[in-house]
Amino acid sequence: MRSADWYAALLQRAPLGIVELSRDLDIVAWNGAAERLLGFAPGEAIGRRIDALVAARGDAAAWRRLLEEDAGEPRIWAHVRKDGGETHCEWLHERIVDEQGEVTGVVCFGRDVTARVQKEARHALEEHLLRTIVESLPVSCWAVDAEGTFLYYDGAALKVLGLAPGWALGQNVFELYAGKDMTALRQALDGEASHNVAEGNGRTWETWFMPVRSGGETTMAAACVSIDISESHSREQELQDKLALIEVQQRVIRDLSTPILQVWDGVLALPMIGVIDSARTAEVMDSLLEAVVRTQARCTILDLTGVETVDTQTANYIIKLIRALQLLGAEGIITGIRPTVAQTVVSLGLDLQNLITLSNLQAGLKHSILRQQRSAPAGEQGKTIRGAQGQSAARPR
Repeated sequence: MRSADWYAALLQRAPLGIVELSRDLDIVAWNGAAERLLGFAPGEAIGRRIDALVAARGDAAAWRRLLEEDAGEPRIWAHVRKDGGETHCEWLHERIVDEQGEVTGVVCFGRDVTARVQKEARHALEEHLLRTIVESLPVSCWAVDAEGTFLYYDGAALKVLGLAPGWALGQNVFELYAGKDMTALRQALDGEASHNVAEGNGRTWETWFMPVRSGGETTMAAACVSIDISESHSREQELQDKLALIEVQQRVIRDLSTPILQVWDGVLALPMIGVIDSARTAEVMDSLLEAVVRTQARCTILDLTGVETVDTQTANYIIKLIRALQLLGAEGIITGIRPTVAQTVVSLGLDLQNLITLSNLQAGLKHSILRQQRSAPAGEQGKTIRGAQGQSAARPR
C-alpha cells in the first residue's frame, strides 16, 4: 500500500499539469507542471477560483462545463500566464464522483500546445491564402511527384479551358503531354528552379517550376504555377508590331525629308527640311558620302532653305560633312542658310575658309554647272553649255 506522501510526490513530478478543482471551481491541488505551464506557484493557486486565476479566453463558462460533461475529446483553451504571456493548453479531465453518484469536483490534466496551435494557424492561413489565389487569379497551380504523377491541380484558369479542379490527379504529366518540351519541369525535378513562357491549349502561359525537397537535399516533387498571360502577351505583340511599323514610317519620313537628288551630271543636291538634330545629321552624312562615291559626283549642294534652326553640335556636323566631301574630291556647297543658322555656325568659331555658301539652290546649281564646264575637257565644254542652256529654255519663265 503506497503512502499519501508517495502519491503527493508523484503528483508533483508528473509531466502533465494536474489541477484538482472542487465543485465550486476552487483549486484544491496544483502540481509543479501546472506551475511551469501557467506560471503560478501552488501557494498562489490553491484556494483560488480557477476561472478567476486562469480563465479560458473568450469562454467564461469553460471550466464550469467540465463539471457537467463526461471526459471526451481534449479541449484547447488560450490562457494568460502570470507573466502576461499567452499560452495554449490542451486539457483532459475526469470528474470526481462520490458514493451517491454526485459530482464533487474534477481533475484536469493539461499540457502546453502553443507551438502546435501556432503551426496549425499558420497552415490554415497559408491554405486560405492559396485558396484565395487559385480561385481569384488566372492561374493554375499544380504539383507532380518525382515520377511525374500529378498530386495537385487547381486554379481559376482551369475554367477558361473547361477543366475541373483535380482533373489530372493520378495521371503522369510526361505521358499526358508526350511530345511537349518538358525541359523546365525536368530541371525542377532535378533540383533546379526554372521558368518559361509557352503556348498550350490555345493560350499563352508563363510558368514557374520549383523543386520541393524533403528534409535533406533530395527532390521529392515539383510545384508549378502557371499564369494565363494570353491577353497581355497579345497586347505586347500588338505593341511591338506598332513600334516596328512606326520605325518603318519614321525611316520613310527621314528618307523623304532628306532626299539625295542627282540634279545634273556629277551634281548631287540634298534639300533638308524641318528639325535637324545630331542623330539625323550623322545619318545624312553616311548616306551622302556613300552616294558621292557611288555616283562619282564632283559637286554636292546641301540646301538648308527649309531649316529654321540647328544646335551647335549639328552645325559642327554640317561643317565636318563639307570637309569629308572635300576629302572625297567633291566640292561641298551650302545654300539657303537662314540668319539663325548662320549665327550658330559663326558662334562655334570654326574655320570657314574655303567654305562655299550661296543664297539659294538655284545659285548653287548654277555654280556647280559652271564648275563642271570649267573642269570638262575642251571638246566637252560645248556640250555642257548647250545642256545647261537647254535646261534653262525648258524652265518656265
